Amino acid sequence: MEAIQDMDLIEIVTTYGMNLVWAILTLVIGLWAVKIVVRGFRKGLDKGETEETLKTFLASIISIFLKVMVYITALGMLGVEMTSFIAILGAAGLAVGLALSGALQNFAGGVMILLFKPFKAGHYIEAQGHSGTVREIQIFSTILKTPDNKTILIPNGKLANDSMINYSVEEKRRVEWTVGIGYGDDIDKAYDVIERLLSEDDRILNDPEPFMALRELADSSVNIVVRAWVNAGDFWPVNFRLNEQVYRTFEDEGLNIPYPQHDVHLHKEE
Repeated sequence: MEAIQDMDLIEIVTTYGMNLVWAILTLVIGLWAVKIVVRGFRKGLDKGETEETLKTFLASIISIFLKVMVYITALGMLGVEMTSFIAILGAAGLAVGLALSGALQNFAGGVMILLFKPFKAGHYIEAQGHSGTVREIQIFSTILKTPDNKTILIPNGKLANDSMINYSVEEKRRVEWTVGIGYGDDIDKAYDVIERLLSEDDRILNDPEPFMALRELADSSVNIVVRAWVNAGDFWPVNFRLNEQVYRTFEDEGLNIPYPQHDVHLHKEE
């Protein structure tokens, strides 16, 4: 009887001992293989122009997923029933996903922004009622710095799924002014003065050529539209300069910049 029990004990130790050995080997070799795969994946991303934040995040996700698979495989070799364990993990994942739906939406938006690159750090954008220079693109939010040095955080979910204006993606931008002169002023002279002011600024491009035309006969003025192309970085300096030059020059040239006015007629009743 004791001999039989000893044989059963030896068989159990042999069987489970070998399973334990195989599980340990699987764990060691599997974790080593995960490091190799993640390193190769990271090198592949380094060859492209993928953002550093996205590279680190994707490498972490791949590493965690593969490590979980290795641990599950090792536990299965030890005879642990994995069906119930995987079901529990799935239910827990679903509950966490529902609880963090907003965060997951922002996460997905961040991944899409980093992959498709509608804007980059340093670009000036306008979105969600805010505008500023992109300082940093994080996984869950994008940080803007406004011209008056305020910091704005915009959730990536809204940023990736709504309209957005990028002012920095194009090298050239068109500046547009509306210049008013008085009724009775010489419009050809106004054209000549504006053309001279445009030609004196080297930042205004000749291709495409500046454009001028009579826009409208308004209530108090004759409005001329002026359009010129500049490099994106010169947009505001050129815009401000021409406004100032028109104000300083028109009076010397005998051209009036009229005030808004109304004619009031009084009729006396007898």
